[in-house]
Amino acid sequence: MVYLNKNGALTQLKALVREGAHLHSPEYALHHLESRQERALGLFHKRLFLEEIIEESIAFNKKLSWNNEQKVLKLTTTAEELIKVFKLRSEVYATKGYQREFKDEIEGLNFDTYDTHSAIFYYQSGQEISGSIRLIFDEKHFLPTEKNVSLDYLRKHKLVELSRQVVKQSDKGLGLEFKNFYKGIYELAVQNPEKISLILAAITSDHYDLYSKFGGMKIEKELDAYGNLDKAILVLSWNIQEVSAFFKKCFLR
Repeated sequence: MVYLNKNGALTQLKALVREGAHLHSPEYALHHLESRQERALGLFHKRLFLEEIIEESIAFNKKLSWNNEQKVLKLTTTAEELIKVFKLRSEVYATKGYQREFKDEIEGLNFDTYDTHSAIFYYQSGQEISGSIRLIFDEKHFLPTEKNVSLDYLRKHKLVELSRQVVKQSDKGLGLEFKNFYKGIYELAVQNPEKISLILAAITSDHYDLYSKFGGMKIEKELDAYGNLDKAILVLSWNIQEVSAFFKKCFLR
């Protein structure tokens, strides 16, 4: 089992209990104490939740088949790797102004229950992780996009959904992170055909010209907005059995 440091939260709780036992103060002080107790309890429960997410995510990723020859792209299989990914997500979403749609569960750490059944990739060519993306498996028959549109008609396929694609300094254009992401996703799908037959993605409409060159891409839905994002969104399906010569040349070589 993965154990994260919960001592800080426990220490806060113990201190507050001792403080409450000796408190003889006006009503405003009692209210202040109760507020502090609620914050400490909330932090403690979130730490437990994070520990559960990490433990289940590691177990899930270790079960996936992936004969990876890419030294810079990896699946997360340790708590340390996942924490780095969660920090990167938070950092990038804060920079892009996407925190309303993709909220941090704990300040500075961006994760959710989908991580427990996702292939979580990260890119690292130097000392720090510079990119990450996840592939959510439809194990619970509910994918993130289904908060906005029904996908039941596609469940004759083995569905997965691309999510949480983040790259540092992505405003400088597509870098090696993007290329390695989609090479890794393609390889994972090829090596796990019993689990993946159709890949879904929700993208802004201005990115479609690039994704359409991948081959096997189909627009399933067109949305005027997506959750708290007031942008035109396309829901795509990608059949990797139909990838184009462009994709093979640019991503697989």
